[in-house]
Amino acid sequence: MGYKVKPTDVVKYGKKALNPEKMVYILINKPKDYITTTDDPEERKTVLDLIAGACSERVYPVGRLDRNTTGLLLLTNDGELAEKLTHPSSGIKKIYQAELDKPITTEDFERLQAGLELEDGFIRPDEVGIVTPDAYVVGLEIHSGRNRIVRRMFEHLGYEVQKLDRTVFAGLNKKDLPRGKWRFLTEKEVIKLKFLL
Repeated sequence: MGYKVKPTDVVKYGKKALNPEKMVYILINKPKDYITTTDDPEERKTVLDLIAGACSERVYPVGRLDRNTTGLLLLTNDGELAEKLTHPSSGIKKIYQAELDKPITTEDFERLQAGLELEDGFIRPDEVGIVTPDAYVVGLEIHSGRNRIVRRMFEHLGYEVQKLDRTVFAGLNKKDLPRGKWRFLTEKEVIKLKFLL
């Protein structure tokens, strides 16, 4: 007799658990004041509020962005991909734009390029660039997933980050995705993401 698999059953093929759910990949351009958790006891706005009604599957944020940080965030129910994207060994590229409280000096810019010794170890961005002519906005590419790493690097140099925006995540960018909006990844983008790892 055939057995009808229930949604609660765990089905394995060899050692790999099979997922009966349709895989969903959603890219959000996160606004300020939304938190990157699936629920919040204090009832603050979460990123899931932004995608209400997008899909019936339960999706989770891949990694996190601080409440005050804006920009790209991926949500998915593909646990395997999420794990790979957040694991430090994957070296996933992230590009941030930081708006500072004062222009960065040439000396500090060079220190940032060379790398800094923070309380939890050495960190060096992969690339650094000055985005605006007034040197208030600095762009940096980094693949570390350490907590508040970009803000802490600038704090270490004596700057306060007024605005922080993630403009690129794992090869995905914000083109045609206004702040607060979301879209599903295309099949091509999903294949590319999996190929990255």
